[in-house]
Amino acid sequence: MVQSATPIIIDLGKKKKKVIKRFKRGRGRVMDEVQQAIEDVRSGLGNEAEGKELVPVVLIYRRKQRRGGGLLGI
Repeated sequence: MVQSATPIIIDLGKKKKKVIKRFKRGRGRVMDEVQQAIEDVRSGLGNEAEGKELVPVVLIYRRKQRRGGGLLGI
């Protein structure tokens, strides 16, 4: 029987472009948050985590700005 890895989903919310760029390079506060989340999951699993690779799924998004209606609703 083959066991599939359960993904760790981390929703970091809205971030600035500069912060995302640092994260892609493996640096910054966001990377620290992801590593902390992985460690939390690993410690929660206890002995089950031995020999397994934990795969994080990171969600970062930017909200689309709403267009202002103005006086004429344009």
